[in-house]
Amino acid sequence: MDSIWIQGGKRLEGKIPISGAKNAALALLPCALLTEDKLTLGNLPRLADVDSFGHLLNQLGVSTMVEGVRRGEYGRRMTLHAADIASTVAPYDMVRKMRASILVLGPMLARAGEATVSLPGGCAIGDRPIDLHLQALECLGAEIELAAGYVKATAPKGRLAGGDYSFPVVSVGATENALMAAVLARGRSQLFNAAREPEIADLCNLLVAMGARIEGIGSSHLIVEGVEGLHGATYDVMPDRIEAGSYACAAGITGGCIELVGARPGDMCSIVNALCHAGLMVEFNDHGVKVTADGKLKPLALTTAPFPGFATDMQAQFMAMLSLAEGDSFLEETIFENRYMHVPELRRMGADVEIRGRSALVHGVEKLTGASVMATDLRASMSLVLAGLAAEAETEVLRVYHLDRGYERLEEKLSAVGAAIERRSSG
Repeated sequence: MDSIWIQGGKRLEGKIPISGAKNAALALLPCALLTEDKLTLGNLPRLADVDSFGHLLNQLGVSTMVEGVRRGEYGRRMTLHAADIASTVAPYDMVRKMRASILVLGPMLARAGEATVSLPGGCAIGDRPIDLHLQALECLGAEIELAAGYVKATAPKGRLAGGDYSFPVVSVGATENALMAAVLARGRSQLFNAAREPEIADLCNLLVAMGARIEGIGSSHLIVEGVEGLHGATYDVMPDRIEAGSYACAAGITGGCIELVGARPGDMCSIVNALCHAGLMVEFNDHGVKVTADGKLKPLALTTAPFPGFATDMQAQFMAMLSLAEGDSFLEETIFENRYMHVPELRRMGADVEIRGRSALVHGVEKLTGASVMATDLRASMSLVLAGLAAEAETEVLRVYHLDRGYERLEEKLSAVGAAIERRSSG
């Protein structure tokens, strides 16, 4: 099994190209199911989750062709073609690998009039039911049945009617599923209290490029006028704001200076604000975002919230950085109830963190020390890498398959800015 080894204490400086957004890509890929034409997606990150989703789409009858990537390039271009949907069943052995697989439910239902999808898997960061997905689809006219670990959805007359749904709480995945289902409905649909994440806007923009009619893009009130059919399109995945934020924290924790090439400041306002309050200097330019550590890190009080609030996917990385701040920081996790699994591992490296329910008190320490640590989920694994970059001596991060789900060629990118990091195989 692979592990990542880091010799800490190196100041990072240079440029890191930001890859296409994992969370956006996983919502754009199932759009191929909505048309019999070809869909070409550029800037797709080379990640385990993207590969897994591609395999799932293959099983449903979608052909995928990846263009060759030149050495040293990031991202890739994939053409997907669902001339016919060969199967409307997404089985457990495919779906269990990641939660995003539930996103085939809406588009299959919209185009084929039926879909049977296993209940999903993914990171073990807390209870994430799909009730809102199902309620939204029912409001659009679907009939839902749960049996033997599967969701079976049908459109009574072969096509959804459309309708209105108000989300009781903000849900990114449920908003995405409802959008993809509504674009081919007979009538008009309205989604109230919809998620406003940039990845939702990216999905809307692709759907519009395919011929969908959507109003209110970027707002919490989305209006969709159903159309008879969608056509193919060519579209580039947006840059990954979470990857950019993670490498910004790498600059902060190592006292470095990193230019995040391709990062879009407008997508990461809450992250930028938090970096500035932590004492980092953040500059915008034509190429992206430059982050420079300027003296001691300052403590913060952060509460995770749906966009435009502070992203839950950045909580672990900021905790690692703030473990070396001059003072006490307070973090509150409001999205997932089990997202502090990285804390025991950070403590092994010398971090001083108290957990009180959904809150964490981070007492800044003078230094961290390398240790063997175990990754528990995607963002937790990145927090351990960040701690290892700043720690004295050597750090070994185990279970790096979590990292491979969300960070494209991480060791290569960090090595290019001065990190002493490598992947080793135990067998």
